[in-house]
Amino acid sequence: MIRPGIIHASCLILSRLLSVYVAVSTLLFASCADCTSYYIKERHQVPNGWTPVRRAPLDYKIQLQIGLKQGRFHELERHLTEVSDPSHTRYGQYLTADQVNQLITPSTNTLSLVEEWLHGHGITAEKIDYSPALDWITLHLPISIAENLLQTEYSEFWHEGSKRFAIRAPGWSLPEHLHAHIETVQPTSSFLYAPASMIDFPRSLDVNSWDGGDPSKIKGLNQLAEDFSDEPSQSLDLDNLPSDLTVSQACNASAVTPLCIRTLYGTLKYKAQASDRNAMALANYNGQFNNRSDINLFLESYRPDAARARAASDFRTDDIAGATNRQSPATAEQLQNKVGREGNLDAQILLGIAFPTTLITYSTGGQAPAFKPDKYTPTNTNEPFLTWLHHVLAQKDLPQVIVTSYGDIEQTVPYSYAKRVCEGFAQLGARGVSVVFGAGDSGVGKPGYCHSNNGTDAYEFLTSFPASCPYGTSVGATRNTEPEEIVAYNDRNGFVSGGGFSRYFPRPAYQDAHGVVDSYLVRLGKDKYKGLFNRGGRAYPDVAAQGYRRPMMWNGEKYLVDGTSASAPTFAAVVALVNDALIADGKPPLGFLNPWLYSRGFEAFTDVTIGSNKGCNTSGFHAARGWDPASGFGTPVRLSLSSQIVKYLKSKFF
Repeated sequence: MIRPGIIHASCLILSRLLSVYVAVSTLLFASCADCTSYYIKERHQVPNGWTPVRRAPLDYKIQLQIGLKQGRFHELERHLTEVSDPSHTRYGQYLTADQVNQLITPSTNTLSLVEEWLHGHGITAEKIDYSPALDWITLHLPISIAENLLQTEYSEFWHEGSKRFAIRAPGWSLPEHLHAHIETVQPTSSFLYAPASMIDFPRSLDVNSWDGGDPSKIKGLNQLAEDFSDEPSQSLDLDNLPSDLTVSQACNASAVTPLCIRTLYGTLKYKAQASDRNAMALANYNGQFNNRSDINLFLESYRPDAARARAASDFRTDDIAGATNRQSPATAEQLQNKVGREGNLDAQILLGIAFPTTLITYSTGGQAPAFKPDKYTPTNTNEPFLTWLHHVLAQKDLPQVIVTSYGDIEQTVPYSYAKRVCEGFAQLGARGVSVVFGAGDSGVGKPGYCHSNNGTDAYEFLTSFPASCPYGTSVGATRNTEPEEIVAYNDRNGFVSGGGFSRYFPRPAYQDAHGVVDSYLVRLGKDKYKGLFNRGGRAYPDVAAQGYRRPMMWNGEKYLVDGTSASAPTFAAVVALVNDALIADGKPPLGFLNPWLYSRGFEAFTDVTIGSNKGCNTSGFHAARGWDPASGFGTPVRLSLSSQIVKYLKSKFF
């Protein structure tokens, strides 16, 4: 017989055990999301040219950026289309930063689940840095914690072409329940290098002093053509130009100067009227910067009015995450690596054409905390586009046009990364910003590199990113001026203007507006290049501009360069002047250009019908009547009188 005291004690023990069980069960079920098994979220093939060197040091700190699933991006895309379509009643009614953020803020469920996961790994609230829209989380973590968080291993990779290290994890995982809530985490599998779209030049050329001597003395300068002669602008008084200046008087194919461009595209006589309300901007990456002394020397030669107005001293710089802003002469190492070339080229072209439009230069460098080289990783390995996008999207006021001349092969980045970066450009477009990209400089692909990165090594044409992003305007390059009808190339240095079809992004609806892409594909034939490109992909470029033998100043000397890094800022400068005319007339700026371009705006462009973007041991895509993937719709139409810019656009398109 059991005594009552024993029964009481037994019940007490059972009661306490039950309480513990309930408490543990409650805790387990409350955080069951954190207990789900990890599964691979993404695995991306290491691109050609990148070689693993060693495991990354576990105590090395990286800046981890986590992209959460956005709440209503499809609605943002609808707004973007409506405010960018001249036929829509909402055209030009761009969104504010707050309105954009409200549309893309993740759901409460997404935010709570991700925070719970981070807290479970000891990452407390004060260590979590959110973007204004709450769609990105930034963490500063040692490799050891990042590896545990993502169930992966980081390694150091070496890129021989750029002589750069990158710490990456080609494959990474997440708890199963988070797969639907986290779209991308970087740096992991993205190997975007983002080189400038500008062909290398090994030595300088003083275009004013070369007298046509022994060609062997300048054979190392790959941009030099045999028909070189002095620039016409050197024989003209730039402050007192003839009222009837012609293209033949202003242009010389041996060196395409700002005077030539302004005459060719009809902006020479236009006087900016809204410089206090209109701005243009460029984006620098990979240590590039804008040297004011070089820019001033360039303006003294080609825009003396801008030089006298101190344009080289007055443009605004926005240095992001410890960016370089060198104003002293370049060091030997910087000269060897040609640091500052691209930044100088972009700024010189923009000011040379669109002065006195306000210029803003964004330079993205090491990230906060500032990058500190060590014996293991001597160069910054952080990802540039995301850092720049996060910074710019957080600003309340933005320039009306932004150009970036940097890009890489689309397949060097995973789709998840490309998608989120591209959606960042869509946010800029919804806020009324024209985003302009260079289309690349290797045609449809550099011979010897035309292979897929999906493990099959299949032979195929290569695509450039972000030129393939459907939310920006991609610019190809042309050469010659009378007529300007040839896709740019230079057999002496391998430059060929890029173009093609994305394998990541489907063809956007605006490209079907008049069936221009389908029309080209029908003429191409269904069997031509079968399997080498994605016939249903976003097609590019959209337009073109001069990108051959453009003069620039770097480290106190003149050079000639080829590339879509010259044509892209040229087109952006023309857009900036059109925006000036529209703003002065009380109209909204052009904003995201492509819906306008493909519906009606193509009438404002001169068709380019000769040449092709050869590559991959083929002749590539040939220029043709109408849109084509070598020159897009062609180059800006020539408007002889400044007043015609607004009059022409208003009568035709608005």
